[in-house]
Amino acid sequence: MCRRRKRPEWVRQGVCVIDGSDREGREGAARLVRLRMEHRDLDAAIEALRALTAPDQLQLARLKKRKLRLRDEIALLEDQLIPDIIA
Repeated sequence: MCRRRKRPEWVRQGVCVIDGSDREGREGAARLVRLRMEHRDLDAAIEALRALTAPDQLQLARLKKRKLRLRDEIALLEDQLIPDIIA
């Protein structure tokens, strides 16, 4: 199994070091923040659904799948915005 590297705190919070003139980079950073917010919202929705006495298992599975897709999209976008520099 492939393990993902742990990202620095400033990366997880959506703060990216991007040149201010780079419009595409700014748009990517803004999209990254939106995706992270949606990921957190899905997490809250999943927890709320689990708290019900008889949660809808199909809806729960769909929300979890969407959350996983978002996580993959976030990781891909982070990799594009934050280059791996080998020192």
